[in-house]
Order: sequence, then C-alpha cells, then structure tokens
Amino acid sequence: MSLFGRSPRGAARVTVRVAAARTGHTPTTGNTGTAVLLDIREPQEWQAGHAPGAVHLPLSALAGGDGLPTAARSRPVVVICRSGNRSRRAAELLRDRGVEAVDVIGGMRDWAGAGLPVVDARGGHGTVA
Repeated sequence: MSLFGRSPRGAARVTVRVAAARTGHTPTTGNTGTAVLLDIREPQEWQAGHAPGAVHLPLSALAGGDGLPTAARSRPVVVICRSGNRSRRAAELLRDRGVEAVDVIGGMRDWAGAGLPVVDARGGHGTVA
C-alpha cells in the first residue's frame, strides 16, 4: 500500500484537493505533507504561476533522462502540469523508474480554480497560463 492508497502500478491520478492535502497545501487533520509537488511545465509556464513550495523539472528534461531534483528524491511525488495531460506521462515515466508518483487531474488550471495558492517566480500572486 502506498501513501496514495493504491499500489504503485495502479491507476495513479488524484484530484487537486487530494494533491493539496498530500503536499501540505491545505490544513487537513493528520496531514503530514509528506509528498512533494513536482511541476513539470516549461520554464515560462512555471514563472507565470506555480504552487508555493513546488519543485520544478520540465517534462522535456525528465523525458531526456534527468533525475529528480534533490527535494523530490526518496519521497512520494505528486506531478502537476497545466491541465493534467503532461503530468500523466511524467508520472508514468517516474513510476517506471521506481518512484511512487501520481498525477493531478486538471492540473494547475483546476488548482487555481479551487482557490489553492499560486505564486509567480518572484513570490508574488501568480496566474496560470
């Protein structure tokens, strides 16, 4: 059993609310925020707006063989992109590498739509492009 309540090879998609709880972005009873939020969008998307505390690694780099950033190693990973399509691919790549990973249904668009925090590259209030 994994942190996400399913086997590492099972269906591995979560809602933004579950993602926020697992990564410590919402006050949830018993939430330890043990997973890391990995944003795999391209740099210009990341700079426009991302979740505070998220780790950035573009899908192009991940697919090219780059390893996880230090902050995401040895931890469950919640992968997010703009709408949930690229994050699904990234989560599959990570699971193939033995990482406990899920992707976020609806991505940053649903994250922002749910009123969850978004900051820009300078730490101000960001937007999701």
